[in-house]
Amino acid sequence: MTSTLAPAASRRPLGPTGLIEATIDVFDRIPYSALALAARIFPAAVFWQSGQTKVSGFGLSDSAVYLFQEEYRLPLVDPTVAAYGAAAAEHLFPVLLVVGLASRFSALALLMMTLVIEIFVYPDAWPTHGVWAACFLLVIARGPGVIALDHLIASRAGRQTSAA
Repeated sequence: MTSTLAPAASRRPLGPTGLIEATIDVFDRIPYSALALAARIFPAAVFWQSGQTKVSGFGLSDSAVYLFQEEYRLPLVDPTVAAYGAAAAEHLFPVLLVVGLASRFSALALLMMTLVIEIFVYPDAWPTHGVWAACFLLVIARGPGVIALDHLIASRAGRQTSAA
């Protein structure tokens, strides 16, 4: 006996409701790994660029220390130590995040930096910091996706990773 059921697409109502349902179906097909990759790359680029402003050649720039003395002024942290720490973190964690190695840890580290920036440096920039935080929280909560070294390492070790 042959099934008389039509494919799902042809059972949709005509008009705006059908169009909305079809659009939602297309959106539902976006792979998590594509979202995770975007959530890793774009905020990582912001931190990398910020790190680049703190170095001159292979050393810390004078302007980086000055910024931590005059503008950033973190409590209980020496400005030189803060400048070196920020420059190192803004180069290390974005690279790890982009290649997907130690992704959740790297996202957590950058989320903590985001919180420090929001609380102590630029509290009025919460919309921007909120976008970064949302990206980092996605990676922390769901992992880096399959386009990541973490996924490759986990699959070779025989462990399950986050959804594709």
